[in-house]
Amino acid sequence: MKGFPLRSAPSESVSEAAKAVARRQAEQLTLVRRRAQPAAVYITRLTLTAVFAYLVALQLPGGSARSVLAPLTALLVVQATLFHTIRSAVQRVIGVTVGVLAAVAVSAYVPFSWWVLGLLIAGALALGLVLRLREETLEVPISAMLIFSVDSHAAATSRITETLIGAAAGLAAGLLFAPLRVQPAKDAIGDLSRQMADLLGQMADGLAEEPDPRRAAEWLDRTRALRGEIERVDDALSQAEESVRLNPRRLRYHDPAAGLRDGVDTLERAATDLRVLARAVADSARLDSGDSPVKDTETRARLAAVIAELAASVRAYGQLIETDPEPDAPEAPAEPDLSLVLEDHLEEALRQQDRLADVLATDPAERPDGWPLRGEILAHVDRLRNELQPRQPAPAAETRKPPRLLRHRCRTAPPGRRYRTALRSRVRARLRA
Repeated sequence: MKGFPLRSAPSESVSEAAKAVARRQAEQLTLVRRRAQPAAVYITRLTLTAVFAYLVALQLPGGSARSVLAPLTALLVVQATLFHTIRSAVQRVIGVTVGVLAAVAVSAYVPFSWWVLGLLIAGALALGLVLRLREETLEVPISAMLIFSVDSHAAATSRITETLIGAAAGLAAGLLFAPLRVQPAKDAIGDLSRQMADLLGQMADGLAEEPDPRRAAEWLDRTRALRGEIERVDDALSQAEESVRLNPRRLRYHDPAAGLRDGVDTLERAATDLRVLARAVADSARLDSGDSPVKDTETRARLAAVIAELAASVRAYGQLIETDPEPDAPEAPAEPDLSLVLEDHLEEALRQQDRLADVLATDPAERPDGWPLRGEILAHVDRLRNELQPRQPAPAAETRKPPRLLRHRCRTAPPGRRYRTALRSRVRARLRA
């Protein structure tokens, strides 16, 4: 901090260690996300969808026995989530239809030539951009070129029909096999909470003796690396929310991804508090003064006790989210003790925090160098503990009351008897004084 005599700490080895930890943890989260849909299930799903589309296309009158346009469309339409599958199917059908109609209209009046082909491609691309087909924009000029080259109304009709069949097959596969990617997001949240808990545990163990400035700087670098991990967890959560949208399984159950966003937001705020706490500890370790909070044995012991309880709280918080079963998963034995474990660790952290506040209290005149850091450490510990407190939902009776009626009642209703009695007591006390 500004105005404090600080010792410099080498950062080369610290940054290398932090990068290694970040890469290792990123690889772990990548493996977690890959478990969302195994390769065998993915291959089977696409193969069955393509074969089904081909068999349906064979039933068309006048269709070719080797036409692969319907299964090709089905393969391109099927996406990871039902919402993306529906969007891809609609965009592809629109792109093919527009391209075919453009080619039929041009071929009816202009013979095939290189400059007409160029104008057709440019016009088809413009139509795709105007219609905002995104990834399916190229489908418009591709369909237009194919139909314009053969100059056959039968080919135009067949392309539109087989595209519709392939899109319908892809939608059917999405309705039947689209997975709920909720558990991978829970696993990613649990992995992030374990990383934070491990870091807090290492900080608590490191405070058993006076921490080296280089080691404290390593803790700070690891807290900064959590930013990238939170972004990856947020991506996994976005995939989970997309998998729930328009999914028919959601009609049978409550939204399984509803509470995950609150969990990620809580861990993100807790990671911020952890980073500023590590910053305060690093500044205290680099403070070349006897007033440094981490140079006192009793202060270090009580701070380590608080951080150890916070580490256990973060771990229990992550397990509480991670072990919540998915709707389609087989019922597992309930674990109601996790919430109780979290509350117990938070209560113990509060008791240890009160003991820490007793030893951190000091007169600024006696310790002018270290007293701001003492206040920072206590404030950051308190914020981190409060972030992990379970949020109690509002009572149903209060949530059903219209806000306008509440405001009208507050303005017009007379004060209650307790309020009037308390007000009279205060007035009498002032008059007596």
